[in-house]
Amino acid sequence: MRLGHDRDQQLFAASVRALLGRECMPEHARAGFSPKRWEALAGIGVPGLLVPGQYGGLGLGAGELAAVAEEAGRACAPEPVIEAAVAAALLTHAADGKDTGRAADWLRALADGGATAAVALCPAAPVAHAVHADFVLVARDDALYGMPAAAARIVPVGGVDPGRALGRIDTVVRAPGAALLLATGQGAALAEAARLGAIAAAADLLGSARAMLDLTVQYAGRREQFGRSIGTYQAVKHKLADVLTAIEFARPTVLRAAHSYDHALPSAARDAAMAKVFASDAADLAARACLQVHGAIGYTEECDLSLWLRRVWALSSAWGDAAHHRAAVADDLLGPDPAPACPPR
Repeated sequence: MRLGHDRDQQLFAASVRALLGRECMPEHARAGFSPKRWEALAGIGVPGLLVPGQYGGLGLGAGELAAVAEEAGRACAPEPVIEAAVAAALLTHAADGKDTGRAADWLRALADGGATAAVALCPAAPVAHAVHADFVLVARDDALYGMPAAAARIVPVGGVDPGRALGRIDTVVRAPGAALLLATGQGAALAEAARLGAIAAAADLLGSARAMLDLTVQYAGRREQFGRSIGTYQAVKHKLADVLTAIEFARPTVLRAAHSYDHALPSAARDAAMAKVFASDAADLAARACLQVHGAIGYTEECDLSLWLRRVWALSSAWGDAAHHRAAVADDLLGPDPAPACPPR
């Protein structure tokens, strides 16, 4: 089995990379979420990637999402690409094919870029991109609730990565339709959405790690010490080569997880956990190595590397950290009924 993006996914990713290459330079990323950039992304279908065609979306899957999320990470784009995909998956289950109702309305709004979503699978924790969200989806037990952001009191919360625009849902205004029960019996759908978020976050981490590596290779080529470029020293070469190896070893696990998700394979949960473990470890190694090569300047706001450092530190913990997912993999493999391998042996 060949684990790689197909031609259509590669073309889609290339379109996203070209757009973000123009619209999301480091100075733009520092400014945070841009409605104009979100509208541009909507023009090529990014927010509606997982929205079914009947609601105006592209109806694609985790494979395409992984390709797009990697480009978002590479550009350090502060837009809620992952949250839009997870919201689309949850709302699709809640809508259950019906063309009417709040879930269907929000799906159409996601598809045309007219709205951004925040998702609170754990309501007590700060919610990413809640500060600029138009609506919020909240999971409670096995039920899914939704509310317009205007009907909820969302308190901004400081975080490691300002680009994630964290907010806490403090109180819900007692207004008609403020907190709407969208669907019950959503336990399986919520677990599936969490897996999708982990896969997308893993892909984003791969893109972020590669961006840090590219920045550091360029820096090492022009930074001189003792009359030589530091990139000529073997200690630096080996350190950066280790980063590249870790990224390339992590990529197949992310693609495998996307394949398992799209084909509803028995190993989908374990594969998603494995992808997040490998990608988090690769990104952590990239952050430490690239920061060391940059020296103290890498920590500073003026250094572009700091944008990706903060993104990686935040995303490594989001959607379950490596320790959480290692435990999930161990529980499956050492349990009484481990899922079969993907691809099947």
